[in-house]
Amino acid sequence: MNSKFYYLVLLLLTTVAVAWAQQVPSPKEHFGFNIGDDYKLANYTQTAAYFKKLSASPRTKLVDIGLTEEGRHQYMLIVSSPENIKRLERYKTISQQLAHAEGLTDQQARELAAEGKSVIWIDGGLHATEVVGTHQLIETMWQLVSRTDPETMNILDNDIILLTHANPDGQELVSDWYMREPDTSKRATNIPRLYEKYVGHDNNRDFYMMNMKESQNISRQLFVEWLPQIMYNHHQRGPAGSVLAGPPYRDPFNHVFDPLIVTSIDAVGAAMNNRLNVEGKPGYTQRAGSQFSTWWNGGLRTTPYFHNMVGILTEIIGSPTPENVPLVPERLIPNGATPNPVTPQRWHFRQSIDYSVSLNYAVLDYASRYRSELLFNIYRMGSNAIARGNRDNWTFYPSYIDSIKIANKNNKKSEPGTEGEGGGGEFSFGREDTVAVKYYDAVLKDPGRRDARGYIIPADQADFPTAVKFINALIQSGIAVQKATAAFTVAGKQYPAGSYIVKTSQAFRPHVIDMFEPQDHPNDFQYEGGPPIRPYDAAGWTLAFQMGVKFDRISDSFSGPFEKLPYGSLQSPPKQEVATAKGYLIDARINNGFIVVNDLLKAGVKVFRVPVGVKEAGSFYIPSSAKAHELLVKDAASFGIPVTVSESKPAGLKAVAPMRIGIWNNYGGSIPAGWISWLMEQYHFSYEFIYTSAIDSGKLRSKYDMIIFATGAIPDTGKPKKARNGFEPKPPKPEELPAQYRSWLGKITADTSIPQLKKFLEDGGRIVTIGSSTNLAYHLQLPVQNALVEKNNKNEMKPLSGTKYYIPGSLLLADIDTTVAETFGMAARNDVYFERSPVFKLSATGDTAGIKKLMWFSDDKPLHSGWAWGQQYLKNGIAAFVAPVGKGKLYAFGPEITFRGQSHSTFKLLFNQLYK
Repeated sequence: MNSKFYYLVLLLLTTVAVAWAQQVPSPKEHFGFNIGDDYKLANYTQTAAYFKKLSASPRTKLVDIGLTEEGRHQYMLIVSSPENIKRLERYKTISQQLAHAEGLTDQQARELAAEGKSVIWIDGGLHATEVVGTHQLIETMWQLVSRTDPETMNILDNDIILLTHANPDGQELVSDWYMREPDTSKRATNIPRLYEKYVGHDNNRDFYMMNMKESQNISRQLFVEWLPQIMYNHHQRGPAGSVLAGPPYRDPFNHVFDPLIVTSIDAVGAAMNNRLNVEGKPGYTQRAGSQFSTWWNGGLRTTPYFHNMVGILTEIIGSPTPENVPLVPERLIPNGATPNPVTPQRWHFRQSIDYSVSLNYAVLDYASRYRSELLFNIYRMGSNAIARGNRDNWTFYPSYIDSIKIANKNNKKSEPGTEGEGGGGEFSFGREDTVAVKYYDAVLKDPGRRDARGYIIPADQADFPTAVKFINALIQSGIAVQKATAAFTVAGKQYPAGSYIVKTSQAFRPHVIDMFEPQDHPNDFQYEGGPPIRPYDAAGWTLAFQMGVKFDRISDSFSGPFEKLPYGSLQSPPKQEVATAKGYLIDARINNGFIVVNDLLKAGVKVFRVPVGVKEAGSFYIPSSAKAHELLVKDAASFGIPVTVSESKPAGLKAVAPMRIGIWNNYGGSIPAGWISWLMEQYHFSYEFIYTSAIDSGKLRSKYDMIIFATGAIPDTGKPKKARNGFEPKPPKPEELPAQYRSWLGKITADTSIPQLKKFLEDGGRIVTIGSSTNLAYHLQLPVQNALVEKNNKNEMKPLSGTKYYIPGSLLLADIDTTVAETFGMAARNDVYFERSPVFKLSATGDTAGIKKLMWFSDDKPLHSGWAWGQQYLKNGIAAFVAPVGKGKLYAFGPEITFRGQSHSTFKLLFNQLYK
């Protein structure tokens, strides 16, 4: 092509691009203000309309990725060059092929990488009160669609950009709330309820479980449809004294990652930081400059790590109401964490938008420059994962390394004078910690410590419907799953047809291992003997353990009559048939059984429970009737619940009836209470929210049979403490709110609320308390005490220090009394989600005869997954109990038995208490 013709073509394309840009309205033309103007926010109705207007450009394709929990359409705008837009399906196929890495040679992968385009995800608005997120998304869309500068054109040629709104419902609520106030000085985002219908901020804690519709919509695009090489998740807020926190992140990173994940995050982070420095935008902090690590799975930017995707998070300051960058003297000293400090100054919303657009362009420019490298690298990580899953492999877990150190230490004790391979003397500098290779071989060549080749989930386990929910969580996360078409035998054990098989020889092996194996969090302290460094979120979460799924871990290669399910193909439990009989039994071990029971009760069908001491103890018994049979047939098919026919009526049956249930909530919304409300709806329990003002008003027994207090509701009996993060939002004044929200204000208090709760119990009411809300037991002066205290030098009982005892979110194995009605259907030993949870002991002086111990820790090493420093202090500690109070009962569950809708194996500890 001669140069004259080339420039003519370029001029023509530029002219066409400018013409199209002129047809698409600017944000100001559409919204009536510039994005980033002080005191201005756009709502989702306006934003969705703008999405649609931008879709007129040949650079875009608008995709409706699904409905939200409140029924809004969730949009993703794909932006690229017009030529790329015409070939999106081809580029999606290439992205899928390289990410899955199945059956490709390196040469084929390089050819696909050369042909393909970088796929880059950029989202906004997940946490709706972090309003920079949605507004930078709008501005970025506009700039990519309208600009014609060489950098933008190069980005459009080489990148396919998935600009996705992460929380439509939240934007509508927050923006409308902020803009309702005509006086700009009074505008605020102190919304009355959660900005995601059920879980608010925890919508960023749902990305390996995918309970929420928004999480499902997003995960399908990330892990099944597009599989981007880089995803960028925008958040707020930056650490005080900085503008934003970004990559690289602090240690620890998860041991199952491919090392390319870690170094790729570093590379993209360097491009972002460099661009801001080139543009004279200071205040970027990284690594130890913030709390963010790459250990945890479950967040929108962290779950991609386990899928070989470069996940980027930034947390930036900014608000439509101008604010100040505070002075933090230590942050003014340039260092590796903050090489270009920001000085104290007045900060406007538009500055945050400009920073965010620059950061987006940094990522997009990096992706355009290293397009084929990014595409090949995701293939390389996938092929590495497949190779590790097909051979004997050992992961370097901290506990394994500790075993090497212990073995070496013990050897030195038994054989004084022995040295490591480095020897001693003048040449030992820098080799003081070397040990003999034999200790490495003893641990990291031990066949018993090999990584699994795969996992088998038998179809004949008691609660198979819950196991299918677990399988669906994997499938929604893009995991390759196989299903047995016939009975088979592996390692001498027989399995029925319909069992599921998940092999580790697949590209997303890190996620597979993470869902089945214990997390082994390192002991992480500020310095030796010092306080612990709190993990960004959980330290341990193994989903198979939380859900109580029975599986076999297979260490050797295996095969069988297995069919591979299509990616993203959700499963249903086998439909069960119900014969005609005199009566029916539903096994207490099956969680979905509560759905059936609640449907029957709502239809007026009589339901009974088999009491303790009878063979089928805990099972639900339903006498035969036409209505009962009709509902059982329907639900058994829909929810996969085996219904056993019973020709004889079990002895001692007790009728069950629904309760009038209140779930405590507060102004702004309680996230743990929101999870419980979602859970209740999934299992067809009826409930209503109850606020502190209603509790303080009394006469509770006339309205409720049961009140549930999630963690965070009941204060302790000491002096009020500051919020854990040092910041607690100031509640609005009643006169500042619309009338319908004023009754939502207020907190549970010892002087007013507790006496009303005590009377409710004494009058025959029941209360379930979870987590810190078990403080109610102390307010009621029940004969229980904190088990995690010791005497200080003043002979005062004080909580154990963090240097002695510290357990962040982890899974512990607890013992359960299965001989009582409160624990029907539970295993005798079960995983519980424990997050610095309360642990009790019975008072040595009070009358404890009426207290029934439900759950406890019988040994000094209950840790199953995560991190537990000083776990020996838990031995013989009580994790849950029930106590009589007057005619009523108080249930106290220290662990988070409903944790984020994930801990299916402990749901029954709540459900069993919800019937009269």
